[in-house]
Amino acid sequence: MSTLTGLHEAIARLDAAWSGAGDSGDLSRAQLIAVNHAIGLVQRQLDAVHVGVAAGISRESRPELGAESLAKQQGFRTPAKLIAAATGVSTGEALRLVKVGEATAPRADLLGARLPAKYPLVQEALASGGLSAQAAAVIVALLDRCRVAAGVARTSEAERVLVEKAAGLALDEVRRLVLRAEPWLDPDGVESREEERRGKRALSIFERDGMVHLNAVLDAETAAPVVTAIRGYVTAAFAARRDATDAGAGDADRRTVPMIQADALAVFCGHVLDCDRRMPVAGATIVVRMTLDDLGAGAGAATIDGIDQPVSVGAARRMAAGGGVIPCVLGAASEVLDWGREKRLFTRAQRLALVERDGGCAMCGLPPEMTKAHHIRWWRRDHGPTDLSNGVLLCEACHHRIHDNGWEIRIDGGVSVGRVWFIPPGYVDPERTPRLGGRARFDVAAEEQTRATVIAGGVTAAA
Repeated sequence: MSTLTGLHEAIARLDAAWSGAGDSGDLSRAQLIAVNHAIGLVQRQLDAVHVGVAAGISRESRPELGAESLAKQQGFRTPAKLIAAATGVSTGEALRLVKVGEATAPRADLLGARLPAKYPLVQEALASGGLSAQAAAVIVALLDRCRVAAGVARTSEAERVLVEKAAGLALDEVRRLVLRAEPWLDPDGVESREEERRGKRALSIFERDGMVHLNAVLDAETAAPVVTAIRGYVTAAFAARRDATDAGAGDADRRTVPMIQADALAVFCGHVLDCDRRMPVAGATIVVRMTLDDLGAGAGAATIDGIDQPVSVGAARRMAAGGGVIPCVLGAASEVLDWGREKRLFTRAQRLALVERDGGCAMCGLPPEMTKAHHIRWWRRDHGPTDLSNGVLLCEACHHRIHDNGWEIRIDGGVSVGRVWFIPPGYVDPERTPRLGGRARFDVAAEEQTRATVIAGGVTAAA
């Protein structure tokens, strides 16, 4: 199917979804969802057409054409500026369209024989409407960056995995996926990139308009304790606000999240001057994880809970030596991970084990320090045990969403290698197709294994 045919079919689907309504204010809930999906498909199909046109404009504006360059004839210095002026996007965005177009356009060898696109799977995903131009640009940039170091075979495998996992993800989630994929694709490049980023860390402080301004740019290793502590303080502040409301004391704390984060920084710095004061950070802990093979070899990469950017094994070792960082050890002899009905609340050891599987909120991806461990089969109603197989990490918003809207949660496999699946209610998806949650959504290396199958048996909510 050509890109233009796909675009025409997407527009026809949008017309059908909108039929019977005068404007957007007349759409029913079902029509709003259908129209929203159709708009997304139209945008992605239009992206497929646009990247092809952008590649054509770039080809007809190559420097060797001189005065015959298409862009120069139209009064623009570069093809990106021509595209930006016509579409209203930034020059940088137009340049990304050109790069995606060039990476997905058919090629020819020195004798003029036709060759497939540089990244044929990205091209297919674009043409089918499964991938937006922005998501394709993020994937292409990574593949280009690591192509030489990874080799042709591994680059092709990375293209397949990334295209498959990017389907249905928002652009921010695709960026997170790519960050996780880079150390898997080019493990030897992690440390060199890390040193470059570390050299760019900075904190500037200045006064203006009666306020003191702080602007920080931090590498992942430096940022880990800062981010973890501040997020923990925010979580504790919201818990105290909720407790005060439940007790009927009223909600006197009207601070926004940025306000609470500013107050957290002041409290922490005050602690340096008065170290006897106890810090309210809701038990926040920095957890750095890596494979045993990488730790032994001193190569590869490690991840920090709550921070997307991977770090080198060397950075993980430095963080552990500095204190305040714990390794992820599941099921040590001194830790009981399954409590059955003996305890209602999950222990700290159990929570760390759940973080290993879920990575944070298993549904929306918020960092671990902003989540709680909930029973999948309710403690009171279903007599669910306080075991890892019956636990899931959820933020407050997703916990209520599951409770109120009829979602189900299912888990396959064990805790350290298992996957969490969310089953939407019938009014959201009549086929009730399982949606992958937890860390597995962004775990590219795990895609080398066979695809997991959702086990039978689920419940309507977590408690």
